[in-house]
Amino acid sequence: TIADGIEYVKNAIGVGLDVDQFAGRLSFFFNAHNDLLEEVAKYRAARRIWAKVMKEKFSAKKEKSLMMRFHTQTAGSTLTAQQPDNNIVRVAIQTLAAVMGGTQSLHTNSRDEALALPTEQSVMVALRTQQIVAHESGVANVVDPLAGSYYIEQLTDKIEEEAWNYINRIEDMGGMVKAIEKGYVQKEIQDSAYKYQKSVEEGDRVVVGVNKFTIEEPAPSGLLKVNPELQKIQEENLKMVRSERDNAKVEKCLAALSEGAAKEDVNLMPLIIDSVREYATLGEISNVLREKFGEYRESIVL
Repeated sequence: TIADGIEYVKNAIGVGLDVDQFAGRLSFFFNAHNDLLEEVAKYRAARRIWAKVMKEKFSAKKEKSLMMRFHTQTAGSTLTAQQPDNNIVRVAIQTLAAVMGGTQSLHTNSRDEALALPTEQSVMVALRTQQIVAHESGVANVVDPLAGSYYIEQLTDKIEEEAWNYINRIEDMGGMVKAIEKGYVQKEIQDSAYKYQKSVEEGDRVVVGVNKFTIEEPAPSGLLKVNPELQKIQEENLKMVRSERDNAKVEKCLAALSEGAAKEDVNLMPLIIDSVREYATLGEISNVLREKFGEYRESIVL
């Protein structure tokens, strides 16, 4: 994630932007997992690394440019279909980690998302989890509440060191784009996922309700079912939009977007906005870009 940020900043500076003009508007996206103290240390290390990157690598001057602004989502990969009420506890732990780690915004997953889209009741519990942590727990009343703890500080230092090793390895490859093209990033994610799953299946890592403390359960019930009629309604709405818009203007905007996409020095955002204003659809805009750029395919690295 941080290596991605470095790549964006390098490219922005490369086209002539001053780092202090845009750095304060950058934001990151992290997951929160179950190891409470490790997660807090992870966020603390990330904030520390980004400040050093901006100050030492990019010579940012403004204090705001050194601050890592990030959103956190509780980890969907930790939700279990078995004993789904256990997920409420998992999400609460992850919420605490994110808040104590300094997140600026937060999304809490719902208890039944390993089974289906969440029900309204499940979403309400997820929302109330955030609100209870924010207004009743007290952890949001102080910045960096675990600072000074020997274990947290040691763990923060360790994670920072290991993260720098990754960042430097990626920089040695030529940056994040080159690392992605070589399949390095995907392989690291694959290897990590494999090790995690192996540890669960071998019982080295306990997942409550999955490989330990299991029970006989009835088939899940009360799950959200989306009415298929909604698709038909949306299709009709789309037909109406296409019939009422000025299709000549839409075609003109899409042609301009296609022409711009063929040139490396053209900013496509204004062309996309022009297309949207004339009610070009997301699919139509995407198809134009697909024609010029193709579609991304993951590098399969074993």
